[in-house]
Amino acid sequence: MIDGTIAVAFAAAAVRVGTPLGIAAIGETVVERSGVINLGIEGAMLAGAFGAAAGAAEGGVVVGVAAGVVAGLIVAALFAAIAVGARVDQIIAGTAMTLGATGLTGLFAQRVWGTTGAGLSLPTLQTVRLPLLGSIPFVGPMLFRQSVLTYAGYLIIPIATWLLFHTRFGLELRACGEAPTAAASAGVRVARTRTIATLLGGACAGLAGVSLVLAQVGTFTERMTGGRGFIAIAIVALGGWHPRGVAAAALLFGGATALQYMFQAVGSRVPYQLFVALPYLLALAVLAVAVGRRRGPAALGQPH
Repeated sequence: MIDGTIAVAFAAAAVRVGTPLGIAAIGETVVERSGVINLGIEGAMLAGAFGAAAGAAEGGVVVGVAAGVVAGLIVAALFAAIAVGARVDQIIAGTAMTLGATGLTGLFAQRVWGTTGAGLSLPTLQTVRLPLLGSIPFVGPMLFRQSVLTYAGYLIIPIATWLLFHTRFGLELRACGEAPTAAASAGVRVARTRTIATLLGGACAGLAGVSLVLAQVGTFTERMTGGRGFIAIAIVALGGWHPRGVAAAALLFGGATALQYMFQAVGSRVPYQLFVALPYLLALAVLAVAVGRRRGPAALGQPH
């Protein structure tokens, strides 16, 4: 039997766990709307996580946040130079970025912290209870007793929506994703627009890695993102390439991940490995459905 306390804890955990997924996925939404699919988002998240750990260890939380975002930007800039500038196949370029980031962050982590990892002594972001809102039954603990990065994630949703659908840049960006040749004929600098979109997505991926380290686990280990970047790509498809839909889909995946904590709390005898695998199984199901039923940007993945 699941009582109210466990239900509230589960809902709060779903939001907390879904935060890095949502931030990364909204950033990837902007990227894909421009016609670029960045499989290097996993590498950018991992670089952001390493940058957050290294920065926080040396200079505190603020330095950690900045270092993580910059690390994500660096990975995205390299991807943009290869995939957008040199017009290398985007899937190959993104895979190379992820593999490279996985190897380099693992190497640097061993050099800096040894084989034991960063330890549990990193300064982390504490839960902030918003006045009044945090006292609302159920909704308060779920939405308004979270870390600062979760609140930043809330803000990213309307900002991305405004950018994509209420600005000239957003119109040009979406045109690059639908008909880049026509957009170029109308005077849009397609390569520049796609590069800017990719950098924005990289910054979000880096911030997602920061959230994972400084707002959740409090340490860095090799390959700690565990495929979250690829799950974020599935979330983009499930959310219909719209920030609001993507945020809702991220919450769904956060809930799927948080299920393992709830069932452990109620003493379920179901193997916990099933719940660990659930987000990945859900991602496969989403991609299988999205291929046939959801339409992404017409020029997605096509070089220009």
